Amino acid sequence: MGRLDELDLSLKLSKEEEAKRLAAGWRRLEALRLALGAKLPGYDLGPPVLAMFEGWDASGKGGAISRLVAPLDSRHVRVAQFAAPTPDEKRHHYLWRFWPQLPGWGGMAVFDRTWYGRVLVERVDGFATPEQWRRAYDEIVDVERSLAADGMVVIKFFMHVSAEEQLQRFEKRRDDPLKAWKLTPDDWENRRKRPQYTEAIEEMLARTDHDAAPWEIVEAESKKYARVKVVETVIERVEAGMRAGGIEPPALGG
Repeated sequence: MGRLDELDLSLKLSKEEEAKRLAAGWRRLEALRLALGAKLPGYDLGPPVLAMFEGWDASGKGGAISRLVAPLDSRHVRVAQFAAPTPDEKRHHYLWRFWPQLPGWGGMAVFDRTWYGRVLVERVDGFATPEQWRRAYDEIVDVERSLAADGMVVIKFFMHVSAEEQLQRFEKRRDDPLKAWKLTPDDWENRRKRPQYTEAIEEMLARTDHDAAPWEIVEAESKKYARVKVVETVIERVEAGMRAGGIEPPALGG
């Protein structure tokens, strides 16, 4: 039995509760970002914030990311999406393409897909050799520890949905002309390989969950619940990161 099996996927929120908690979270998150960016009196540039998202296809990563950045000025946050590496990117170390997108002091970045592709899709689909993806666990942890030691707040989300819920979302996308573009043959093929992906995910969680950057596994069967959990978790982790650096978070938006 793995960590995914321990989740309570029945967790949900009403539309009213989601709206209430998102509104409160957005106000608090905006205050924190302004403080980190030295936009509030008495604050210098604070620690960089990196929120990374992995998850099953159709697990709601896009919706959670859009809610997370909704209250923020576009100048104060960068959303970077990573698809399959280009031919030029393949000529470099797999971590190379992520480095330019990392936030500097006072900044915030959100990664839609991450360097964990090395031990997920590249492992399952054979794009990396066993020696390469087995080596990657320690490489990734070393990088995350280095970033955290330099002050970065590293927040890692894995969005989890059941196979049954995923199928319903696939079928809904397939039948909606405005959303059908989101569903690709690769999505169906990845679903067929769900047992292999589950094995890869569980090993990833076990080997890369560490004190400097623990995994936040999100019960995403209910999109409303997942979106609120993401926003509130980021707030909690940013506040903790500020205090660890000797910075008291602002009272505004609390």
